[in-house]
Amino acid sequence: MRLNPSFLRRLFPQSLGAQLLAMLLLALAVTQGLGLLLLTDERNRAVRAALGLEAAGRAANVVLLLDDAPADLRPSILRAADSPLVRFEVGSEPEAPQDSADADIVLVQIRRILGEPEREVRADVRALKVNPMPMPDGMPESMRPMHNAMMAGQTDPIEMTLSIRLAGGDWLNVRTMFHRPGLQLTPQALLPLLLMAVAVALVAWWTARRVVGPMRALAIGADRLGRGLDTEPLPMRGPSEVRETTQAFNRMKDRLTRFVNERTQMLAALSHDLRSPLTAMRLRIEMLDETEDSIRLKALVEEMQAMVDATLEFARGVARAEPPTEVDLAALLGDLVGDVGADRASLAPSEPLFAIIRPQALNRALRNLIDNAVRYGGAANVTLTQEPMTAVITIADKGPGLPDDQLEAVFEPFVRLESSRNRDTGGVGLGLAIARTIIQAHGGSVILCNLPEGGLETVVRLPIGEA
Repeated sequence: MRLNPSFLRRLFPQSLGAQLLAMLLLALAVTQGLGLLLLTDERNRAVRAALGLEAAGRAANVVLLLDDAPADLRPSILRAADSPLVRFEVGSEPEAPQDSADADIVLVQIRRILGEPEREVRADVRALKVNPMPMPDGMPESMRPMHNAMMAGQTDPIEMTLSIRLAGGDWLNVRTMFHRPGLQLTPQALLPLLLMAVAVALVAWWTARRVVGPMRALAIGADRLGRGLDTEPLPMRGPSEVRETTQAFNRMKDRLTRFVNERTQMLAALSHDLRSPLTAMRLRIEMLDETEDSIRLKALVEEMQAMVDATLEFARGVARAEPPTEVDLAALLGDLVGDVGADRASLAPSEPLFAIIRPQALNRALRNLIDNAVRYGGAANVTLTQEPMTAVITIADKGPGLPDDQLEAVFEPFVRLESSRNRDTGGVGLGLAIARTIIQAHGGSVILCNLPEGGLETVVRLPIGEA
């Protein structure tokens, strides 16, 4: 069965702290596993060497006895030296075929005890493959579980064959067998591993807290800045890379705030300067006789005045210094629909849905969208739904819709939904631009799309998570 990579990614922790802990614990498990294998191998070698040296010492002492004893005493010496795991025999040929690499230490031990470095000695060490011992006939039922447990833990034995030439020319052949020691996982052996895992978890938690804490604060600060909420400079905490990132964010926030303030002040001054000549022009027109030209000039001046006011409102983002407040969006939309009139706008029933917003600014943005739906589509059908961490407001009308290439263009300043120059029908082309500016300042989005059954739908998404 082939594993799906996306399934594996879902199993892997998503947060930085959990990933750091998982990687450290994995590294601990791998290193401890390798260390356990190495230590077990060294332990096996040590035990085998100890057992082999013990057998080598017995064989060397038997050789000394056989060399000094009369021939008729040899059988008695061999019987006395025999044991269930070590067998001694004297023959004319050596039974050890050759020296093996694992027998070097055994050969050194035998020659040291004999005191004859030149004496011919052979040693062979090899592993044997044996089948599990069958259960003996007549074994009581109470002992069968014990026998099965012993056979389940049985390991392959090690056989060592020694051949030592005696003084008379014969060979002493020694065969011994011992088992490799099994892996012993006792509570005493597992306790250090458990303590190390706990220590790694604590270190990972402290490290993650030191790194993730400032990064989470940075993410929250960036989200608040994107939603137009006031943010204090973030504290410089964490590793040097995180502190540098935090410092860069604080500088960026200061630059953005200064840029917006300077732009607003500049346009406010420009608007003030334009109002003076416009006011003077209006006074002069009022002093003229009422003619077709004077009426037309007066309308143009009033349109210019409206454009100046709307431009200033757009530049300020209609947000001003209004503090954010937790507001029920369902109640806010209900008031807007009620102001428009039940014959021209409707709101689908919905549960209360709270979000932290600037009420006056968002009220202006949604009013512009509803007014556009009523003006160009005859009616506005408003619905409020909730998605994960998001409020979705849809405003559908029954108008002819828009060409696909104008669905984004109408959000540009001074772009009108109809081509007339009449402000009573077409406005100055800033309603949608102001609405998008306000909604984006709240960290949301607004798009237009044509409905399949006809009409235009405006979809507004606003974050409702913690600010």
